[in-house]
Amino acid sequence: MGVRVGDTAPELALPDQDGRPWALSAFRGVRPVVLFFYPRAHTSGCTAQACAFRDAYADFREAGAEVAGVSSDGRDRQRSFGSGNRLPFTLLCDEHGVARRALGVPRTLWVLPGRTTYVIDASGVVRLVFNSQTEFGRHAAEALAVVRALAGRAAEGGEHA
Repeated sequence: MGVRVGDTAPELALPDQDGRPWALSAFRGVRPVVLFFYPRAHTSGCTAQACAFRDAYADFREAGAEVAGVSSDGRDRQRSFGSGNRLPFTLLCDEHGVARRALGVPRTLWVLPGRTTYVIDASGVVRLVFNSQTEFGRHAAEALAVVRALAGRAAEGGEHA
């Protein structure tokens, strides 16, 4: 069983598409993080999902969130996926499935890597777990709604965004 809404997110540290280290802890106390997991770069569903996040990226940034895509692809494949689709956010390489296991990203039909999106607030608490293998565009829409709600609470002085 994976993490659920209300759980504290596990620490994640992965290389990005350029081989630079990326750690979830770097955003703790700073801003919410949207992590969207996709099965494989350069496939139609994954491209649709990533492009939905690309098209909403300015809205995520305006609401104060960091966005990162995660797959088991290596750096070269992630880099070409990002540049070929003009993705403005970080792509993380989870080649050994460490992040997938830590969060409990479910497999589809027991074999396909899952497609799950998480919103983690600035205090490290999971605020959204959205899992759908086929509703590619809903991942960005669901995440943006939660990020905007967090930003609204922060503006009211209720909590960190």
